[in-house]
Amino acid sequence: MERIDENSQSERTWALFCHLSAFAGFIIPFGSLIGPIVVWAVKRDQYPLVDDQGKESINFQISMLIYYLVAAALILILVGIPLLIALFFFKLIITVVAAIKAHEGVRYRYPLNIRFIS
Repeated sequence: MERIDENSQSERTWALFCHLSAFAGFIIPFGSLIGPIVVWAVKRDQYPLVDDQGKESINFQISMLIYYLVAAALILILVGIPLLIALFFFKLIITVVAAIKAHEGVRYRYPLNIRFIS
């Protein structure tokens, strides 16, 4: 995690929104992907921190989608349900941690993240 001190309050707030917009998935299907993509696409050229954190958030949401699909398939051998529950709480907690760190100006890196967009 690299801390960036010279970021403006506005830049750090938009970086926070890159992560918190993933909670749109509770309201609309695929909102956890659409939210970060929209924030990142709108503000990436204006703020370097938003560009970095937007890509990080999108990569994490894609990674989590893959993990959810694997866990759903594992329901057939009875480990999928506890795995889905664990993934849900992991995603919830780590997304909040990432949002807080981004608002502090830190270039946060999610654990278990597959880098699709670099």
